[in-house]
Amino acid sequence: MGNGALSGAVIAVAGAGGPAGRATLLRLAEAGATVVGADNDPERLAEAVDAARYSAGGATVTGETVDLLDLGSTRDWAVRTEKEFGRIDGLVHLVGGWRGSETFVKTSLDDWDFLELLLIRTVQHTSLAFFEGLQRSERGRYLLISAAGASKPTAGNAAYAAAKAAAEAWTLALADAFRKAGGGDGPRSAAAILVVKALVHDAMRAERPNARFAGFTDVKDLAEEIVEVWEKPAAEVNGKRLWLTEKP
Repeated sequence: MGNGALSGAVIAVAGAGGPAGRATLLRLAEAGATVVGADNDPERLAEAVDAARYSAGGATVTGETVDLLDLGSTRDWAVRTEKEFGRIDGLVHLVGGWRGSETFVKTSLDDWDFLELLLIRTVQHTSLAFFEGLQRSERGRYLLISAAGASKPTAGNAAYAAAKAAAEAWTLALADAFRKAGGGDGPRSAAAILVVKALVHDAMRAERPNARFAGFTDVKDLAEEIVEVWEKPAAEVNGKRLWLTEKP
């Protein structure tokens, strides 16, 4: 895919400060998008924004600290973004986190409380806040990054898998809203789920040089797949799970 595929698009990235966020900011900027990152860690976010700006040669990449656990703050972010740049064409949801246990009975419900906020509440808030703006776009996309474990939970991963499954269900409901809003012409905008087994990045490989990371998706490959969702018609990706790993 050449540069400029997303020329003129304005795309927000939630959870932009992590390794996947860094790769995604850069790839979106390279593709010509104006990229607006949010993270709850200002230092990490500033580093990710600077790296994308530098590598993408002066692309418009901005960042702000947003509390995605607060619906009002999230709505304000959506409104500000559309007002400042004149449009909003995407929200990429990369807010992640993991907690697990050795066995099913050792599951801590504190883990559920933590993951419910991180993995579900942030999806609820971003989707509600950005829905109308994305619906106004000619190529609006809401992308959730999910895990294969949501479809095949393991004993020690009950809280994580259940939270991911709930986030997927919420995103599919958003897709149905886009479908209904499109009427007979089909959806103008789309909500889709990119499913990975787990993510890997260069620092992980450096830390564990002998690990194989079998079935893992490199964050750079994830970023490439994210950009490619905009290449496909809304009707083709809306309400779909796009598998980047083997289906369980």
